[in-house]
Amino acid sequence: MATKADPNKQGWEESEFPILCETCLGDNPYVRMTRQGFGKECKTCLLDLQYNLPVQVRDTALNITNDAPRSEINREYFAQNIEGKVSLINYGKADSASREMLKKLARTEPYYKRNRPHICSFFVKGTCTRGDECPYRHEIPEENELSHQNIKDRYYGTNDPVAKKILNRVKGGGNSNIIPPEDKTITSLFITGIEDDITEADLRGFFYAFGEIKSVVVVHKSRCAFVNYATRASAEQAIDQSHNNLNIKGHALKIAWGRPRPTGPKTEVQAESSQNIILPPLESMQIPAPPGEASPDFLYPSQDPTYQGSSTKS
Repeated sequence: MATKADPNKQGWEESEFPILCETCLGDNPYVRMTRQGFGKECKTCLLDLQYNLPVQVRDTALNITNDAPRSEINREYFAQNIEGKVSLINYGKADSASREMLKKLARTEPYYKRNRPHICSFFVKGTCTRGDECPYRHEIPEENELSHQNIKDRYYGTNDPVAKKILNRVKGGGNSNIIPPEDKTITSLFITGIEDDITEADLRGFFYAFGEIKSVVVVHKSRCAFVNYATRASAEQAIDQSHNNLNIKGHALKIAWGRPRPTGPKTEVQAESSQNIILPPLESMQIPAPPGEASPDFLYPSQDPTYQGSSTKS
């Protein structure tokens, strides 16, 4: 009796999406990798194969709702009905803004550090007797919300703590730039997205309403500008009022606090020389006599510049 063929597996080897991501596959170029049809996630780390992000982050950014059933039998029936021609997830529905956000969050290079051995459970209990020969890591795991992950939630993109951390960073990333710095002497604002038609007068006209402006510096080559206020209160009011609401000549600009120019670290020789300099007292610093004048005290005749030679004649 011949083996029954599964119609759901026909043509799956021709899919362009691999079953493992490059990181989980490792750096060995001779490892063979099979392919899975309509596969969008790595089957080891459960990250998206295109952006290397958690499934929940990808689906939230692309506004994707997966209506496919979750049980194995129902999924096979669902796949047979659509005849394997329509992917369960369609990236073409995403707008350009969502794609740009995913590209910024995506990891472009493999992160092989993720393939390290697991932590030795016997070492955590204090009973590992292998020592340096133990193939697992001898480290104490950190207890946080990321250490309690459910693989089922990660696969379906629900209640994923890693995804929530990334999404919170994206939502609150813009507010971190408007937090006033601790240095009260900073009164400058950094503006990005400056186009060629935006002039210094345009920036002065917009920011003058928040307080007295000391100077405005526009750098069109770098598409940025600096607005320096006379007082810290004016700078704080300007960034609070114009954050997410800065539009000049139809261009949406971004604003953030300016940062002072960092001073380079001193070398060890410079640090030691600046600490060990001992200046002589002012009394001992005497101006030497000019040429042609004899000093009052001479130990030897040859030290007198008026003498010819090193010996005196009576």
